[in-house]
Amino acid sequence: MSLTRRIATQIDDPAAKRGYVQGLFAGIAGRYDLMNDVMSLGRHRAWKRRVLEVADLRPGQRVLDLAAGTGDLARSAREAVGPSLDVVATDLTVEMLQVGLRRPGPPIRGWIAGDAASLPYPDASFDRVLVGYGLRNFADLKGALVEILRCLAPGGRLVSLDFGQPSNGALRRGYLSYLDVSTRLLGWAIQRNAEAYAYIPESLRRFPGQRGVRRLMEECGYEACGALNLLLGMMGVNYGDRPGS
Repeated sequence: MSLTRRIATQIDDPAAKRGYVQGLFAGIAGRYDLMNDVMSLGRHRAWKRRVLEVADLRPGQRVLDLAAGTGDLARSAREAVGPSLDVVATDLTVEMLQVGLRRPGPPIRGWIAGDAASLPYPDASFDRVLVGYGLRNFADLKGALVEILRCLAPGGRLVSLDFGQPSNGALRRGYLSYLDVSTRLLGWAIQRNAEAYAYIPESLRRFPGQRGVRRLMEECGYEACGALNLLLGMMGVNYGDRPGS
């Protein structure tokens, strides 16, 4: 079976995707941060700063970094606002959280394993939910958006950064072709596993992109939804608020 077909058989079945994604990230946790730097040439840090700007973080807020990985957004949020920001990091993969715990940086209140489809938090627990490269990985994207909305306080905001779908068809096709080749090469060079990052273009092909995510958020009940294109739409930031004040 080809690599592409092997990945597709796992992520096209929502019941199988959760376990596949969890196992995939468990295997790459130790070099996840290095791979992010190499793949983006370090630019992912600027894109994450854009997430914090859109989130409009303020002292005293409660923030959930969901699909936190090793905690980039959690730490950046604390550094930007200060110790009065109450930040929790949650990820499906325990191995990613364990790497995050060992990284230097400001303290995070909680490192909690959890599934975006069934978050271990009461209603209205957070003023902001930040997601960095996570929506693509959720087995039930709409269900996860509804669950995030439940956990947001009235007037709270979700902000997500992910790989995007450029509106220009030729650019979109070229971008996916580039990812097909580069992710396999880099996955093998850094992880000795071509599949470790070949998952990215395959998951992106099934992802609605920034425009589709905006429509889905509106369907789920978010308001003031928007989408920002970064890098000609090859990266995208989505945001939306829970109704209320």
